[in-house]
Amino acid sequence: MKDLSNYRKSYEKSELLENQIPEDPINLFHKWFYEAEDLNAVDEVNAMTITTIGLDGFPKARVVLLKKFNEEGFIFYTNYNSEKGKAILNNPNVCLSFFWPTVERQIIIKGIAEKTAENVSDNYFASRPDGSKLGAIVSPQSEVIPNREFLEENLKQLEKEWEGKEILRPAHWGGFLVRPVEVEFWQGRPNRLHDRIRYQLTDNYEWKIERLSP
Repeated sequence: MKDLSNYRKSYEKSELLENQIPEDPINLFHKWFYEAEDLNAVDEVNAMTITTIGLDGFPKARVVLLKKFNEEGFIFYTNYNSEKGKAILNNPNVCLSFFWPTVERQIIIKGIAEKTAENVSDNYFASRPDGSKLGAIVSPQSEVIPNREFLEENLKQLEKEWEGKEILRPAHWGGFLVRPVEVEFWQGRPNRLHDRIRYQLTDNYEWKIERLSP
């Protein structure tokens, strides 16, 4: 067994104080997101971990790509028939998290997911490269398949079928909008006294701001 007890880092790059933050967490997310992008904090700044409660009762986390965010929430796209899609449709309570180590920041978002409108999914699907469109159609996501050749042969067949045609979005593929109910911003600080600011949505649809002990 490898002992990791000596793995330590001092966090000293920034601070997160109440007198420096907006009343709305989306505005702070916007600021942090583009700061992370400008500083090349990670290869894909829009990569986020989404955790769902599966049909088997276990939580499961995986990385997906954020494709849009606004005052309503956060949008990503997936196969609705996948393990992830079925989990969300059964229990829409999800958690999103971003970790940008270069800027020593983490964001954790609790929210309620819902399917995006069909025209939103259609417009995004239309913007994808043809290869990505066909990949979404050919893959029975999360299902057991016999081998890699199964996908490659099916893809070749689809390429022939759709050659010269507009590739349409399949009904089982589309977006989810996660509407946040709680957003926590974590800023690394020296001596493990990290800054943690939590926004919670109240019954009056206002954001309650609190500092959490690290």
